[in-house]
Amino acid sequence: MKLFILALIVLGTSLANAQGAVTIIKDDRINGLVGLQGDIKPPAINVQIEGFRIQLFFDSERGELDDARARFFAKYPKIDTYTTYNAPNYFLRAGDFRTRLEAEKIKAEIKDLFPTSFIVKENINLPRLEKEGNDR
Repeated sequence: MKLFILALIVLGTSLANAQGAVTIIKDDRINGLVGLQGDIKPPAINVQIEGFRIQLFFDSERGELDDARARFFAKYPKIDTYTTYNAPNYFLRAGDFRTRLEAEKIKAEIKDLFPTSFIVKENINLPRLEKEGNDR
C-alpha cells in the first residue's frame, strides 16, 4: 500500500513538472472586438406588472405639482413619484404597490397632507431590491 501511494506521488509530481509550449495564432481584428466589448451596454429592462399607485395631486401649474412632490418626498424619500401630463393638467402619482392593501396603508398615513388622494390601478415598476441591512 505504501508503495502504491509513493508511486502516485512520484507520478503526480512528474506530471506537474512537465511543461509544454502553446502557441496561439489569431487574427488582429479579435483584439479590436475585445476592446469594443466594454462599450456595449445591455438593453434597459423596464418590466412592469399590474399594481397600484396613489394619485396625490393634480393641477395645471407645474410649480404646484413640484411643491406637492417635495412635501411627499420629505416624508417618504424611498417611494418613487411619477408625473404625467394630460392637457391641461399635470398628475402626481406615487408608489409601486403590488397590492391595494400596501397602497391603502400609505394613503392613510398621508390623508392630512393630501386629503383628496385616491388609489389608481395601473402598470407599476417592479420594486427595487434593497441590500441586506437597509430598511425600506
